[in-house]
Amino acid sequence: MPPSPPLVYESLPTDPHTRARLGLITTRHGAFETPAFMPVGTQGTIKGLLPDHVAATGAQCILANTYHLMLRPGETVVAELGDLHAFMGWPGPILTDSGGFQVFSLADLNKITDDGVTFKSHIDGKMVHLDPERSMAVQNALGADIMMMFDECPAADAPPPYHAAAVDRTLRWARRCVAAHARPDEQSLFGIVQGGTDRALRQHCAEELVALDLPGYAVGGLAVGEGFDAMVKILDHTTPLLPANKPRYLMGVGFPKDIFAAVAAGIDMFDCVLPTRNGRNAYAFCADGAIRLRNSRFTRDPGPIEPGCDCYACTHFSRGAIRHFFFANEMLGPVLVSIHNIRFYQRLMSDIRRSLHEGRFDEFRQTDRRRLLGPAADTDE
Repeated sequence: MPPSPPLVYESLPTDPHTRARLGLITTRHGAFETPAFMPVGTQGTIKGLLPDHVAATGAQCILANTYHLMLRPGETVVAELGDLHAFMGWPGPILTDSGGFQVFSLADLNKITDDGVTFKSHIDGKMVHLDPERSMAVQNALGADIMMMFDECPAADAPPPYHAAAVDRTLRWARRCVAAHARPDEQSLFGIVQGGTDRALRQHCAEELVALDLPGYAVGGLAVGEGFDAMVKILDHTTPLLPANKPRYLMGVGFPKDIFAAVAAGIDMFDCVLPTRNGRNAYAFCADGAIRLRNSRFTRDPGPIEPGCDCYACTHFSRGAIRHFFFANEMLGPVLVSIHNIRFYQRLMSDIRRSLHEGRFDEFRQTDRRRLLGPAADTDE
């Protein structure tokens, strides 16, 4: 019997009124249900949280960052310590990004060519070169279940000719990534569709990547300043171009409002730093609108962060206590709000999956309060 592929996608019920779909992705390190939200562990850890905390929120797959781990401690160190699963203390599925987005958004860029990108490390100032072959080698050494291709992600407001050049470069790099991928029987490589808000570019990029017959596909370069309506239009155009029998991943998104729209467009996977980054700043997601727990009105508030939430923070601590932890610079404050925020997202995804299973997603997305939560939906005074 031939060995099973490193990733199997099973499509379950779909919504008759939208492109939303229920699914199951099985990897060498277990399975996760889709639509799924993946917490981000940038430097090999989801900041401030034990892996058991993360698992208790309902998260089934998590992310790690190729760029950061390549620079520190280095992929060979991670490999020597037993690969990323052992390093992170996470036995379940892990996805690593390619490092490309961080190179273009964080690093002090020196030079971009068809060969790759040369940049100055934000850690020690050394010059570093990253190209498709290096990205694949790093991700192969890290040992994640899902790897992302090395691509170029321009800013939303980049000139149209630059977006076109970036798509061509992304496609050339994609073919080099396929050739350099050393562990295709153990790790799955996803392509990334770029093209900004240009439908023709998105279609060209998607068609060329689909021809490579990859295990899964991502839509990149959205939620980078183009605006919600433009994002939805591009998703509605691009997602149907991707194979229905393979996972679809929207990178770096986002707010619940974005997730509802993307699920309706047929997206299966999401990731974002919002739950933990905002959690560390006392910003808690709630169905009726985000609250900022540093606000003085919470000083004597005996209630949980969000009534009805079953997370550890909400079942053990009051808003007043958590507010005190922040003002006393105690680590517990950021930990508790991060736990709550990740659980908030996992409850949202679970409810979305349940609505799909019951055949009522379209009604659910039009009535659930969380559909309104976006960057301008902060109702806390």
